[in-house]
Amino acid sequence: MPRITVTVDGVKYEEDVEPRLLLVHLLRERLGRTGTPVGCDTSNCGACTIMLDGKSAKSCSVLAVQADGCDILTIEGLSEGGRMHPMQRAFHEEHALQCGYCTPGMVMAAIDLLREDPDPSEETIRHGLEGNLCRCTGYCNIVRAVRRGAQEMGQAVNTP
Repeated sequence: MPRITVTVDGVKYEEDVEPRLLLVHLLRERLGRTGTPVGCDTSNCGACTIMLDGKSAKSCSVLAVQADGCDILTIEGLSEGGRMHPMQRAFHEEHALQCGYCTPGMVMAAIDLLREDPDPSEETIRHGLEGNLCRCTGYCNIVRAVRRGAQEMGQAVNTP
């Protein structure tokens, strides 16, 4: 079995993994990062989105062995000192969730979107989150949350 080394939320792990083990299952079952849900196992829904070396990735479409040597950030790693990340807080304050299943992936994708475009329009936000599905909302509150999160992160946001 291959031995991999990954840094998850700032903690370094060495694990022996089956070559076919998906990263999402390593995170959840071996490392206890259950905030990253398994949505579809086909990379269609985006619920399992994490940051892999600073870029968003759907962890159900990455083998754990492919993440060897990588830095991984999960939804659990966003908060600091018990305080929610500004994007997490924005999702909460804008009621950008109903069942909450898609929320971790949406938050991670939104943060990655702002890394690439710190001043996104509504259209850019909607396009940037296309790979993340929410079956409960109409996305209006999610878009508002991303705009608010950008503001709280100290980034300018276009006015409608």
